[in-house]
Amino acid sequence: MNKIRILLADDHTIVRDGIRALIEDEKDMVVVGEADDGHSAVRLALELKPDVVLMDIAMPLLNGLEATRQIRRRLPEARILVLTMHDNEEYVRQILMVGAMGYILKDTAARTLLSAIRSVYKGEPVLSPAITRLVLEDYLRTGQTRKDVSDGLSQRESEVLQLIAEGYTNKQIAEILCISIKTVQSHRSSLMTKLNLHDRGELIKYAIQKKIIEI
Repeated sequence: MNKIRILLADDHTIVRDGIRALIEDEKDMVVVGEADDGHSAVRLALELKPDVVLMDIAMPLLNGLEATRQIRRRLPEARILVLTMHDNEEYVRQILMVGAMGYILKDTAARTLLSAIRSVYKGEPVLSPAITRLVLEDYLRTGQTRKDVSDGLSQRESEVLQLIAEGYTNKQIAEILCISIKTVQSHRSSLMTKLNLHDRGELIKYAIQKKIIEI
């Protein structure tokens, strides 16, 4: 029997250890890799080509939203199941728009998580009851699906924005993204122009408002 190959993406080691232990008891599942930040999640997804990526939202270097966007763009066959503590409308709306197939909360029972993994693997969308309610309330309130709220930023601009908001210098960002400092400065200038922002403080405020980083 082919096992469901799973990539765990969560910046808390204890969470990954707990999920791995849970999955190891299942005959039809196997953990093929673990990532503790968004960049690692994207890299390992492309390298390992898992069937299901179990993705947290709030992660360093690259958040789960942008990691999901990149994985879905470059590995469209990957099924992404969000496992998070956040029952926030903005998180739900954005992550589903970029291609996640499921969204469940970390207070979910173990058997429910395992069932969700199997459902997503089969191509069936899964939402926690509380998330289903949020989605329905949002739909009834707006009457339509909203557009992605990336505000026209490119993938690289979004990455630079998060790293700036997390406090990294231009030199550190260049090293993390393997680009030149001049390129970082160019992306920084471009995203500030697009967002009509004028300093790092305004960038941080924007990142917090858009749920790109947490406080």
